[in-house]
Amino acid sequence: MIYPEQFEEKIGFSRIRQLLHQHCISEMGAFWVNKLKFSTSFSSISLWLNQTEEMQRILLGDLGFPTQDFYDLRPDLNTIRQSGSYLKTDRFFDLKTSLTSISQILVFFHSRQNNYPNLYKLAGDKTIDPFIIQRIDVILDEKGEVKDSASEKLNQLRLEIRSAQKQTEKAIQESLRKAKKEGWAGENVEASLRDGRLVIPMGAAYKRQIKGIVHGESSTGQTVFVEPEQVILLNNKIKELEGEERREIIRILIEFADFLRPSIDDLNEAYHFLSLVDFIISKARLAIQLLAVKPDLSDQAQIEWYEAKHPLLYLSHKQQNKTIEPLDIKLNSEQRILLISGPNAGGKSVSLKTIGLLQYMIQNGLLVPMKSTSVAGIFKRFFIDIGDEQSIENDLSTYSSHLLNMKHFINNSNSETIFLIDEFGSGTEPVLGGAIAETILEELNRKKAFGVITTHYANLKLLPSKTNGMINGAMLFDTKNMQPLYKLVVGRPGSSFTIEIAKKIGFPKSLISTIEEKADRRQLDFEEQLQQLEVEKKEFEKKQLQFNLMDDHLANTLEKYQVLYADLQKEKKNILLQANKEAKAILKQSNKLIENTIKEIQESKAEKAKTAKVRSQIQNQIEKLDEVTPEEKDYSKHHTVQEQISTENTEQKKSVKQALKTGDFVVVAGQNTVGTITLIKGNKAKVDFNSMQLFIELVQLEKVSKAIERKQRKTLQKSTSNVANELNEKATQFTANIDVRGQRVDEALIQISRFIDDAILLGAHQVHILHGKGTGVLRQVIRDYLQGNQYVARYYDEHIERGGHGITVVEL
Repeated sequence: MIYPEQFEEKIGFSRIRQLLHQHCISEMGAFWVNKLKFSTSFSSISLWLNQTEEMQRILLGDLGFPTQDFYDLRPDLNTIRQSGSYLKTDRFFDLKTSLTSISQILVFFHSRQNNYPNLYKLAGDKTIDPFIIQRIDVILDEKGEVKDSASEKLNQLRLEIRSAQKQTEKAIQESLRKAKKEGWAGENVEASLRDGRLVIPMGAAYKRQIKGIVHGESSTGQTVFVEPEQVILLNNKIKELEGEERREIIRILIEFADFLRPSIDDLNEAYHFLSLVDFIISKARLAIQLLAVKPDLSDQAQIEWYEAKHPLLYLSHKQQNKTIEPLDIKLNSEQRILLISGPNAGGKSVSLKTIGLLQYMIQNGLLVPMKSTSVAGIFKRFFIDIGDEQSIENDLSTYSSHLLNMKHFINNSNSETIFLIDEFGSGTEPVLGGAIAETILEELNRKKAFGVITTHYANLKLLPSKTNGMINGAMLFDTKNMQPLYKLVVGRPGSSFTIEIAKKIGFPKSLISTIEEKADRRQLDFEEQLQQLEVEKKEFEKKQLQFNLMDDHLANTLEKYQVLYADLQKEKKNILLQANKEAKAILKQSNKLIENTIKEIQESKAEKAKTAKVRSQIQNQIEKLDEVTPEEKDYSKHHTVQEQISTENTEQKKSVKQALKTGDFVVVAGQNTVGTITLIKGNKAKVDFNSMQLFIELVQLEKVSKAIERKQRKTLQKSTSNVANELNEKATQFTANIDVRGQRVDEALIQISRFIDDAILLGAHQVHILHGKGTGVLRQVIRDYLQGNQYVARYYDEHIERGGHGITVVEL
């Protein structure tokens, strides 16, 4: 249920319909745009969103999908249900090209069913009988004209026609040469066609000099058009042959209609499929234009959006190279009603319309401009009260109309309703208006309805609490420059800044003083307190930011210190061990030398007491070196502690990995890309890597600090946003036609080269180059270029009724 009837106009959805119409390829898609209606079915909405998201991916990156020749032949097919009827030749050619497009689309979906499962289901088991297209190819050439070889009789008739035309041309040229020689016609005069017959333009005074029939005269009467006698019979013969040719073509077309008639129902179903594809393409193109995504869909009444943008405001700001302030909002069973307050022209109404329009778009199966991690619920009733509802016919004032709307809201609201009320309580005496608004709001809250309202009333700002299901929201205001910031902050009320704005625009100071004296002091105190809270909150946020930066810096410094300390201790140990080894080696070498010396002394019968004393001294020195030094004892003790700390850190990392939670910043082991955990199910986590979501086992994830995440995110956003924006810009601005008439050859080739490159990049199947007829030089140069381009499958002249050889059709 939506209320009132003008709901779509009030929230701006009628403009969204217009944009969808612009993105349709044919009237088939426009038919579904007109029928577009919001749904309350979770399965239907989910299917529509998935189909649109898959088509968006196709248009942005998958080449080979046809977006040309979407013609609706259903009315024509139904006309040939009667025996003896046939398709006109121009529709005959449209039948061929559109059936070719349908066949290509079906092949595309079937060959990529794993990539685009929802579009594959849409295609189902539909097929196009290849014999139909083959039969058309037998009859029609690439220009859409019936071939000479369509039948033996037609071939013979056309041979006779061409022969008669040559004879006629020869005869007319002989008569023309004679007329020129005798001075009856000018030297530069050539034969021309009048009523389908070849005639000679000649002076009116000489019209009796050549036997024949006069087929009219010029506007001045000075020139007459004579068909020579010897040409009349030949022209009559040509007319007779052309009549037989038409009858033979009709016979061929009737024969084809008889062949096609049993397949009409299947073909109508195929064109129904093509119309849905056209509709889905228009939704996907709009999504590309809006940089829209598919949020997570919930079967409950709820809203949890991040960086949501008003689509129409986004497009308007984009044209002016301006940015738009995104909206973060959360409505659930605990906080169902949001009361937005703040200064006039501060963005309150825009925020309200943003919520209403985006929710309505989602339930119409349209992708929306917000973060993909957002969650969108489903509401069964949409109510809005906004703008001037004065009715002269029903003798209703603006406020009376508002009250009637409130009556409908109260009588029809439930827990699956979302209501939107702008400037709640205004339009009547302030005290009573505020009391009425407060009563109505409490009743809607009692019915568990969801809603967003904008207001300036202080009594409404005081209603929300942590337990009653209502919450305040404020539109931020720059108190220094006295201008709105258009940013919504949820959790506190906003100030209207009435007197401050009056001072800013230059209101007389004496009047400002009088206003402050007359105003309710309690109201002014309330406004001042709100402003003071705003100042204090900004100061707190500033200090919080400084604290976070200092905390990150301290953590990084501590980590560097611990690594450095461990390296120094390791180096110290290596040095001591090496020195000790070298010392022991030296002493052992010395000991060996001493042993040899003692041996020599003994052999020389030296005194035994003296040699024993020398041996004892040497042994004592070796034992001293074998003892562990105090430094080595200290290091051994510290090393044991470090090993214990290392073991504890390892265990701590394991426990942290097991304790990962939603919102943590993580990387996959061995990778550098930082993502955010959005959901944990069992032993797997759903991780958002810059809008790409993957399910990864918890054991493969490692938690990282906020500082690393911020640094990596800035680098990634800078590298990817430029490419995505450029591709989206090309997709929205690209048209399948280019006009190079009047240009020099080198200029035309440069433009056509860029045009073909863009077409290939965006997956265009067919494009048109308008070069004009002229001398034919530009046409030939362009075709030489196309002949050498490896991405061009073929090219040919456009249908004669759509430009003929003045336009080249290129298939890629």
